[in-house]
Amino acid sequence: MAPNLFRFLLVLVAAYAFLRGSRDERQVGLVLVTGVVATTLVLSPIANRYNGLETSVMLVDVAVFAGFLWVALRSERFWPLWIAGLQLTTIIGHVLKAVDIHLFARAYGAALSFWGYPIVLILAIGTWRATRRARRAAEGMPV
Repeated sequence: MAPNLFRFLLVLVAAYAFLRGSRDERQVGLVLVTGVVATTLVLSPIANRYNGLETSVMLVDVAVFAGFLWVALRSERFWPLWIAGLQLTTIIGHVLKAVDIHLFARAYGAALSFWGYPIVLILAIGTWRATRRARRAAEGMPV
């Protein structure tokens, strides 16, 4: 149920970011959606999932981190840096599994999936604030 809830929230927030957001929101939305699709494609079969290091998922997570960091370094806003930091936390989950291959599979899986929800929430808030700034600027009010 949780993966379906996450995907539903992701679709809603990404659509909101693409339709109402500025460049930063659209780029983060694109990186996030691409990363979720790529992760879904490379996940191990359910019987073996998270028993060992998910190397393909780790490579996707590193690429997603690079995308988030690229947006954060070009942005005038602070929120993309939070998203990049949360994605870095996901990468640390892979490092912990690599260091201790006997790490409990459920803990490893939770470490990889947990931060997706706050990332989606931050993207939603960033988009809402960008929309509000654009509306205030159009009305001639200080942003």
